[in-house]
Amino acid sequence: MTPLEELWQAAQCDPAALSDVSITGDDPQLPSVYRVAALANGVIAAQALAAAECFRERTGHAQQIDADARRACVAFRSERYLRVDDGPAPDPRDPVTGFYETRDGRWIQLHANFAHHRAGIVRVLGCANDHAAVTQAIRGWDGAALDQALGDAGLCAALIRSPDEWAALPQAQALARLPLFEIIRIGDAPATPIGGGGGTQPERPLSGVRVLDLSRVIAGPVAGRTLAQHGADVLLINGPHLPNIAPLVIDNGRGKRSATLDLRQPDGHESLQTLLKDADVFVQSYRPQSLAARGFGPEDAARAKPGIVYATVSAYGHEGPWSTRRGFDSLVQSASGIAWTEARAAGQTNPRHLPCQALDHATGYLAAFGAMVALNRRAKEGGSWHVRVSLAQTGRWLQSMGTLDDGQAAADPSLDDVRDALQTMDSPFGRLTCTQPAERMSVTPPHWSLPPVPIGSDEARW
Repeated sequence: MTPLEELWQAAQCDPAALSDVSITGDDPQLPSVYRVAALANGVIAAQALAAAECFRERTGHAQQIDADARRACVAFRSERYLRVDDGPAPDPRDPVTGFYETRDGRWIQLHANFAHHRAGIVRVLGCANDHAAVTQAIRGWDGAALDQALGDAGLCAALIRSPDEWAALPQAQALARLPLFEIIRIGDAPATPIGGGGGTQPERPLSGVRVLDLSRVIAGPVAGRTLAQHGADVLLINGPHLPNIAPLVIDNGRGKRSATLDLRQPDGHESLQTLLKDADVFVQSYRPQSLAARGFGPEDAARAKPGIVYATVSAYGHEGPWSTRRGFDSLVQSASGIAWTEARAAGQTNPRHLPCQALDHATGYLAAFGAMVALNRRAKEGGSWHVRVSLAQTGRWLQSMGTLDDGQAAADPSLDDVRDALQTMDSPFGRLTCTQPAERMSVTPPHWSLPPVPIGSDEARW
């Protein structure tokens, strides 16, 4: 069974629709022992087919979808290929982020791209705020003890584990009991046409669909960006006090308007409640229970807006002892054995990540896929719906696909190698060179109607 077929069957979608998709290309497209191209092409084809099914539900018109492995892998590296005014985008990586060897010969990865995470790491280590001091301080710790200390402090780190070590942990065992994704009915509501119905034929699959995007970095923002490329009205909501990573704001802001609301303040809370009442989809990637503590969990949203489709993106899943642990794509790769496996295949002891943020991108596309399946389901049978995905569950799926003996021998495509899969657009940040949507759709070609804008450029209203 192909990845697309796995996803389509797991979502209980009509198998006859699979005949509308043509898939080309195979692994390896990138230097990795993992089947990154199969993952990328599978999730991109699935969300494209879900969009096509939304359009079919609204108009009765089917269409042909072409999904190509090479283009899918280009899309999975969208932030790497971003250029602003023909120059490189700002570097998102903090100098302290990276791999470090511990006293007992283990390796640990730190993620310090947000300043407060870096400050917290330095505080736990009791050292100066620079790479050399951090390196020296970590040599005084055993790996597992440091991993535990940083995790307990709510900071972002991961001990490099083998797949077997990961599988023995309670968190991995909790994930093994869960499906790759969930689309759960969480409340009753009348059947609601996608985009509100009306007498005119929609031009795009998600025309008229309103999406609140409460996410940062890559996975959640990719979900919102994907819904936008199919015509949704996506409003990004950030806290004015929360940090962002400049190139990711640009890359993942395509197709979105951007506003700020402070949910710690009564007026910000009230404004989001008002927006929610007219929303169709709510995407969020804060740690589990974070938004629920402010009254915006999935059940809260379903009470405030019966018929809402609520998509939750997390790092380590919603069950298990790490469910509230902070995490990013590269940390999940490190914790779960992916970085260990890549290193062993390369004949090196230093850990080695995938050649793209594959867990982030795949999880973002999966969230968008689930949201569109739920919109279609809501149109037929009503209900409020909760879509759940996580980086760790996506990583587990990638690992289940097996490895390629010679995968790391594949070429690493440069910007010039992929220009046919790029586009240019003018934006407030300058002239952008960025990726195109990977899939091709014969009737509703995906595209972004808006350029990315700086955080808070728009009012918090529909």
